[in-house]
Amino acid sequence: MTRETFRTLTALRHTVRSIALGHRLPADDRARLVLSLSEVAAGALGGGRPVTLLSRRETDADGAHRLTLALRLPRQNPGPGVATDTLPLRAQAQPDGTFVWDLPLPPAGAQGRPAATPAAAAHGGEADIALLEEELRAALARADALADDHRRLKHELAETNSGVLALYVQLEERDEQLRTAHGRTLRALEDALRPRPLHADGLELAVHYAPASDDAPTGGDLYDWFTLPDGTVHITVVDALGHGITSTRTALTVTHAVRTLALEGHPLESIVERTDGILAPFDQSVMATLLLARLDPADGTLTLANGSHPPALVARADGGADYLEVRGRGIGFPLPGSERVLTTHLGVDDVLLLYTDGLTESRRDPCEGEVRLKEALCRHRARTTEQIPGRVAEDLLSEVLHQDDTLAIAVRRRG
Repeated sequence: MTRETFRTLTALRHTVRSIALGHRLPADDRARLVLSLSEVAAGALGGGRPVTLLSRRETDADGAHRLTLALRLPRQNPGPGVATDTLPLRAQAQPDGTFVWDLPLPPAGAQGRPAATPAAAAHGGEADIALLEEELRAALARADALADDHRRLKHELAETNSGVLALYVQLEERDEQLRTAHGRTLRALEDALRPRPLHADGLELAVHYAPASDDAPTGGDLYDWFTLPDGTVHITVVDALGHGITSTRTALTVTHAVRTLALEGHPLESIVERTDGILAPFDQSVMATLLLARLDPADGTLTLANGSHPPALVARADGGADYLEVRGRGIGFPLPGSERVLTTHLGVDDVLLLYTDGLTESRRDPCEGEVRLKEALCRHRARTTEQIPGRVAEDLLSEVLHQDDTLAIAVRRRG
């Protein structure tokens, strides 16, 4: 170990550079070491207080060589304000005011500048300038290398971003294609689940259906119509709880159960309750509202049963319109069943409208929706039957605050 005391910053720098040369430190490490010791010692030396430098070379158990430099400051001036983590070469600060640098040395066979003795390094002027130039060149080379790396990384990042953007566009296009294909498949499924067009002498029937979202074209709004053996037309309108395929399955289950009971000859007033009794043991989660209508095309007799569903609406040929109110509770509700059946008469050119609450609750106010629905049906009653459901839905859904599936069926009696 060597020990030396310094009173000037120039002498300290010269000695540190000489030690670094003697141990073959690379020029950039040598420059960092000189700057770091100078920065730590500047305060004490500037105040006229000497500093002590200790240096030693050590060999690890595995044969690696290390150089340790310790700069000891005066106790009355331990160098306040020196932050070791901001030095060009980080040091370890000891409690007694000593700063320690521990540096790995190049292997014995490494190429580099020949070892210099203190005497050789003591040639002032030109020798010091040459060493400073060497250190400056090393710093500039390092800066140039970092600049090159920065440019290369910036170019690679731009290419990566361009590739990611292209991939993102491709994924978006692919996602749109999948959504479109998915929607087509579901619409085909929805169409397959709906009954075939019904042709009955003396009646014109038309239907409009729109899902709550184009991404999920199936929903819980479903209908069924068929002719009973006595010639009466039966129409079922179901609104199952929820959206998507699950609610479609529920609505399909309900319509099949109602069809079976109707074809078996059960009276209309018992079908809602019987449907709940059939389905409840198999699935307690089934919940749906439904409206059942029976219409005799010959004399216009109309019978309605209801299970928590919005009432049917009839627009008369003379210009009036009335809601046909029947109370009841739907499938999955407490005490399910229609409280009674309503029997009325559908005159020639009268239009009956059966629908789901997606029409009347589009603005979140069912009462206002019923008023608007009546006005819309009266406004479009004179149109062809095929146009009426779509035109009415268009009027009611001109401003939508609550998205829901919508279903409307128009039935006109002809003479």
